[in-house]
Amino acid sequence: MSSAPELTVPAPAWAASDPYATALRAGRGPLFLRRTDGWLLPLEVERWCARADLVDRAVLDRCEGAVLDVGCGPGRLVAELAARGRTVLGIDVSEAAVAHTEALGGQALRRSVFDPLPGEGRWGTVLLMDGNIGIGGDPRALLDRAARLLAPGGLLIAETAPVDIDERAHVQVVDVADADAPDAPFPWARLGTPALLRYARGWRRAGQWSAGGRCFAALRTRTASSSAEPAKSTPVISSQWARNGSVDSPDAAR
Repeated sequence: MSSAPELTVPAPAWAASDPYATALRAGRGPLFLRRTDGWLLPLEVERWCARADLVDRAVLDRCEGAVLDVGCGPGRLVAELAARGRTVLGIDVSEAAVAHTEALGGQALRRSVFDPLPGEGRWGTVLLMDGNIGIGGDPRALLDRAARLLAPGGLLIAETAPVDIDERAHVQVVDVADADAPDAPFPWARLGTPALLRYARGWRRAGQWSAGGRCFAALRTRTASSSAEPAKSTPVISSQWARNGSVDSPDAAR
């Protein structure tokens, strides 16, 4: 995997303001990603705020070990895994998303994936659902970061666009097509499965499938060699971290 230095991406200002937080608290849209050229991508707020559906649950059946849900949103996947008795943590830059996840009985931290996180190098599965492979607008950097979060041989499951696309753009979150977004555009990416696989240098392909009009790909980190240091233990999740977000170093998860 790449040994490039950590990429720090500040949380976009929209994550703490309307219309995103308002939509999550209400549990409904309309809500869109709007490119700077005016093109709109509808966001599925109602589905995100509902319980995990059959397609979601089939994805979660594939998860291994402790699960980190990156960009967990209102927490349906975290809550479902927690109900199954799995070790799971959601992270999201939105305070409203974290609060919604906790209200469902899940644990979450208000963090960017590029911030220091609990259990780095020990997660069994990292989830990038609902198009979150686009976080930061740089898929290769995000894949490199995911590799550093996972244990050797760990699993990444990403939901990709249902079309063959490889797009990077600056976008804003808006609630109606002609709304004035409150903040500057932020970088985002949209990838179909073929594009994701092109970026996944250093990963092993572990499967790709579609269900319910949605597309997914699974990638696996390289397994450590027999001469390498043994894999670290499974991360232990503390509810205190979820409440106050006080973890300043991945070593704090030990």
